[in-house]
Amino acid sequence: MAITAALVKELRDSTGAGMMDAKKALTETDGDMEAAVDWLRTKGLAKAAKKAGRTAAEGLVAVTVKDGTGVAVEINSETDFVARNAEFQSLVAGVAEAALGASTVEELAAAEMNGKTVSEVITDAVAKIGENLALRRMARVEGDSVASYIHTAAADGMGRIGVLVALKGTDNGIGKQIAMHVAAANPASLSEADLDPALVAREKAIFTEQAAESGKPPQVIEKMIEGRMRKFLAEVTLLGQQFVINPDITVGQAAKDAGVEIVGFVRLAVGEGIEKETEDYAAEVAKLAKG
Repeated sequence: MAITAALVKELRDSTGAGMMDAKKALTETDGDMEAAVDWLRTKGLAKAAKKAGRTAAEGLVAVTVKDGTGVAVEINSETDFVARNAEFQSLVAGVAEAALGASTVEELAAAEMNGKTVSEVITDAVAKIGENLALRRMARVEGDSVASYIHTAAADGMGRIGVLVALKGTDNGIGKQIAMHVAAANPASLSEADLDPALVAREKAIFTEQAAESGKPPQVIEKMIEGRMRKFLAEVTLLGQQFVINPDITVGQAAKDAGVEIVGFVRLAVGEGIEKETEDYAAEVAKLAKG
């Protein structure tokens, strides 16, 4: 039987499966719609697709380091309960290991894992675990050495916040301390040169307006702006921040004293930037009662 586009659309509409999955199901069942639905359900693909609309804002960040390369991945789940599930943790660990051979999250999704792509493994896990899961992002750093730190660890190498710090030079323990600092202070960039120009411009505009309202002479206003910008840059750049281990010096100075140079860092926190859905059950019941 010919597998038409209309037939594929009908199956997609009824199951929520992806286009290629729907086409494969129809091909495998010779166009039998009912059998195709069963085929998708057997593979867990229909179930996975139905869950895809739910917000996945919990989950885990995992970090892996090997031979001067560090990767961090975030895989989201719908609930924190699943993040404590051993099967989910095993999945996250496997994806993090696969990430060592990838440069982008798209490459990671297509990477091989247990004879399948990472994307297919996650889809299978949706059916087993019963929640929407999402490979959200990955990051990679490289250096002579890479230090890692997990904050609020759920298992070895994974937790709520994952940090990687890449160094030039021999790490004598300073890398782990800097990684802990990054977890706590959440710098916006490594240095002023790496800052988003739009962020710098926005802050300068605010400081300029504030200084202008002081009514002071123009030359004084300019110095006020320069001083506030210096303070701002020290607060948001890793090299300029006061070191949490020793607030008397900056992170940049601490690295220099240890004989290393920080060449990159990564900080991923579970769910940051995701707008979580909230459900008002009282309002929903009241709405239903009104008919």
